[in-house]
Amino acid sequence: MNAPLPLIDWPRPYFAAGGRNPCLMYIVYGWVDIDRPLSRSIYRSRGVPEGFDLLAFGPEANPTVVTRFRTGHAWTRLTTEDPDLAAVVAAQDFCLVIRGEVSDPPTLGYLRDMVGLLTFCLDAGGVAIYDPLILKWWTPAEWRARIFNVGHCAPRQHVITLISQDADGTEWIHTRGMRKFGRPDLSIHRVRAEHRDAVFDLINRFIDLLALGGLVPDGQDIRMNTLPDGMTCWRRGADDDPNFNNEHIEILWPGAQPA
Repeated sequence: MNAPLPLIDWPRPYFAAGGRNPCLMYIVYGWVDIDRPLSRSIYRSRGVPEGFDLLAFGPEANPTVVTRFRTGHAWTRLTTEDPDLAAVVAAQDFCLVIRGEVSDPPTLGYLRDMVGLLTFCLDAGGVAIYDPLILKWWTPAEWRARIFNVGHCAPRQHVITLISQDADGTEWIHTRGMRKFGRPDLSIHRVRAEHRDAVFDLINRFIDLLALGGLVPDGQDIRMNTLPDGMTCWRRGADDDPNFNNEHIEILWPGAQPA
């Protein structure tokens, strides 16, 4: 019997040991035929990644879990922005919860396997995917277009960058989702209009660096021609911080003192 062909790896070219363990959690709504064989070649996946659990819930197995994720801010936003998808999800009596973590790995094979597994779940009866780490509901079409069909890890598609208003009228730009890579999220307050584009560029560069295994030491200087000299990075927060559900890197403007 021939051995299965090896899967294309998703490397972390900037990997340095010392990060945290990546953590993933996804909820697939709909009745999924999990006994159906998963094709390694079609889905580019070995199935449930090592260290993760796949749990099924429905009318006879903890039905409150099925309704648990149909509450809160992300659900309310979905009912307003995509009422058709919300109606489809609201009609479901079953869901799968796939969650777990992996020891700080030198590759993103765990994420490749998860992406393939979730795509398989959609093809086997799933109607939507909820990603609580970025508070996002995925339609099957959007998931395939932005996540699976890319064919490689696109870190920025797995992370969300948010804009909030600071008390002084400037903007707070911050991320959610870096916990998927075992790395801190990113935060910068008091962003003025003239620096907005440059800050987004900075955030995107950090997402790529960190997701692909890099680390950012406390006190790291920011060196970009489009931003002032003297900006620095400092680790803050914890997993129970509701803004991130993760630690984060606070990026300070020149002259600001780390707390």
